[in-house]
Amino acid sequence: MSGAPPVAPSVVPAMCFELRGVQVRLGPSPRPPALEGVNLRITEGERVAFIGANGSGKSTLLRAMHGLLPLTAGLCQRPETARMAMLFQRPHMLRLRAWHNVALGLWLRGTPWREARERAHLALARVGLTELAARNGRALSGGQQQRLALARAWALKPDIWLLDEPTASLDPHAKREVEELIAEFTAPRAGARATTLVFASHNLGQVKRLASRVIYLEQGHVLADLPVNDFFNADLLQALCPHAHLFVQGESW
Repeated sequence: MSGAPPVAPSVVPAMCFELRGVQVRLGPSPRPPALEGVNLRITEGERVAFIGANGSGKSTLLRAMHGLLPLTAGLCQRPETARMAMLFQRPHMLRLRAWHNVALGLWLRGTPWREARERAHLALARVGLTELAARNGRALSGGQQQRLALARAWALKPDIWLLDEPTASLDPHAKREVEELIAEFTAPRAGARATTLVFASHNLGQVKRLASRVIYLEQGHVLADLPVNDFFNADLLQALCPHAHLFVQGESW
């Protein structure tokens, strides 16, 4: 009888999203699809960035994954029990106080109002907006509104974060603040379910800092899907996907 210790079984990450042959049309049939033939698998705990020029399909893909856009063809599987939160480039603020913007979302999800109010103030504290809790959400600056949107999402305790250009319209200081909050909120937590981050960005520095995997889209097609270090290896990317290489070099802008 061997005295060697038993080998622990390898753990296969759970599927988070699986897209097969996804097509999405946003207009009449003569127009080309916004997404065409997208095959994609994202597992729990991954940090995936979508990049590409304007109109490449990044936002459409995020919305389709969330279920906000119907598919024209194909299949998109998502986990039934996972909580998802989606942030947009310009978040919609209700004409209510900042804390109301957070508490109302919790209340609509079934949280008792008193608890929703407490959790809303806790969420505002997490993003540094305690002093602005009573201010109308629409009166906040762009950076403050994005932080409020992050608080609103964080309060829901999501397992999956979908972010569509979350810092694109912000000044450099606000960009740093929001990016730091994203990194903090999506970091692995001991004893908790792995958090999955999927985001679209034009900021390649941000992609390097936040992502472990990069997906390059062009005219609704996925042309490259690589680990972040491989994607930013110029020689390798030029060999694997010249279009993506040109984009990264700034020649496709």
